[in-house]
Amino acid sequence: MKVCIIDDNTSITGMFSKLLKMEGHEVVVANGGRAGLSLLENDIFDATILDVSMPEFSGIDVVIALKESGRINEQKIVILTASSVSNEELDTLKEKGVKEILKKPLQLDTLVSTLEAISKS
Repeated sequence: MKVCIIDDNTSITGMFSKLLKMEGHEVVVANGGRAGLSLLENDIFDATILDVSMPEFSGIDVVIALKESGRINEQKIVILTASSVSNEELDTLKEKGVKEILKKPLQLDTLVSTLEAISKS
């Protein structure tokens, strides 16, 4: 599975990247929303882990940009949130094309099983 991880926290991207590579997956990392959007506009991934709360260009901005460009359905996005986003905003993200929303902290096996499930959908 080819996975894109977009999060401004390098500890998180490093940990997730290491875990997924150990599971045999190809991983591409972006440590910011704009860099992540560029990756998603130029490649198709089996699954994308996207943090909602990033400075300057958030995960919500990434989803809106993909929706506006018509490319949201090309990507299978899993949103990660630490509950700083309202349930209304999370529902709106799902309506725009986000496949799954996971709350931090989460078990790594939950993340892996979620990614595998959406990559097959």
